[in-house]
Amino acid sequence: MLHLTHATIYTMSDAHVIEDGDVLIENGKIKAVGPHLEAPDCEVIDCRGKVIIPGIIDAHSHVGTFNIKNGEQDANEMTNPNTAQLDVYYGIDANSPSFADCVRDGITTSIIAPGSGNAIGGLVLALKSAGKNYDARIVKRPCALKAAMGVNPKGVYGPREQLPMSRLGVAQIFLDYFENVKEYMRKKEEANGDKEKMPPYNEAYEHGQLVLERKIPLKVHSYQHDMMALLRWKEQYGFDLTLDHAFGASDFYDEIAASGAQIIWGPLSGPLFGGEGCKADPECVIELDKRGVTCAIMTDGPVLHPYMILTEAGEIVRRGADVETALKMITLNAAKIARAADRIGSIECGKDADLVVFDKTPALDTDAKVLLTIIDGEIVYRNEA
Repeated sequence: MLHLTHATIYTMSDAHVIEDGDVLIENGKIKAVGPHLEAPDCEVIDCRGKVIIPGIIDAHSHVGTFNIKNGEQDANEMTNPNTAQLDVYYGIDANSPSFADCVRDGITTSIIAPGSGNAIGGLVLALKSAGKNYDARIVKRPCALKAAMGVNPKGVYGPREQLPMSRLGVAQIFLDYFENVKEYMRKKEEANGDKEKMPPYNEAYEHGQLVLERKIPLKVHSYQHDMMALLRWKEQYGFDLTLDHAFGASDFYDEIAASGAQIIWGPLSGPLFGGEGCKADPECVIELDKRGVTCAIMTDGPVLHPYMILTEAGEIVRRGADVETALKMITLNAAKIARAADRIGSIECGKDADLVVFDKTPALDTDAKVLLTIIDGEIVYRNEA
């Protein structure tokens, strides 16, 4: 058992911020949180003057799928613009040094997606930065189906003079795919369990069925007016949707808020694509949050180094958000979007003991440093400096 004492605790729960609070950890789970807990026979860590938050969750990442030394990648199977049958699980190097970077920077879980080279890219999972083995580190699989609009698939297939070389082509791939998934589902339903009448098994359509049945959301790399096309398809097909990157979302507050879509904004200081990603508006998540939209922010790692997620949260505060709201965008909100909030994202009894101890308040103090990172109750990083 581990007993963290006398900290300022941002719980991300109904308890909000507990001053001079304790966290009690047992068997990898949070056993109790509150002021002045009694816990004999524990390892005690005095966190007086320190700040504890839930483990940080990067809501959109590619860590482990790109070799940061030589640039080799296993995120994009750019041989067909629709590879919905794929699963990022098979492309992640669980021993990538990127995960050690995540641990040092307090990121305990990354939502890892295929890249954006294809219009439909494959399944997404939520993976912890450390643990006993690869499968034990998985929090949720799958947690979305990845897709992409605009410049990325156009940039891959346009030079080949192959569909999609335009936004029209990207749209047609989406519409053809979901119409085919609907037909596949109809035939399965009509077969009523009769194997002779069942359509041939199709992994790509099975993944799409998860989306149309709202078991997982469609997670889409999108900018500016691309987001409006996605909102129309969301209404047409009835799926759940996350708008990832979402540069230009400030142009569409009413439409996004009315749609029920969720936002994963960023990365701040990431590449800006001329004509579509040129409106960097991180303040949009403040206004959308006020309107009830669940918003998170991300690094798109390793596009940005993991520590940048704290810089991004700080930028949200600088633009007017309170600290707790900004921190929710890298903890609880990200967990909700990944549909993993039953395990991670807040400091509550029964949840996974994923915690980060800072010397100051992250997102408020620009020089706040990670002192301890704890995953499943184990200290996986200790700042000895």
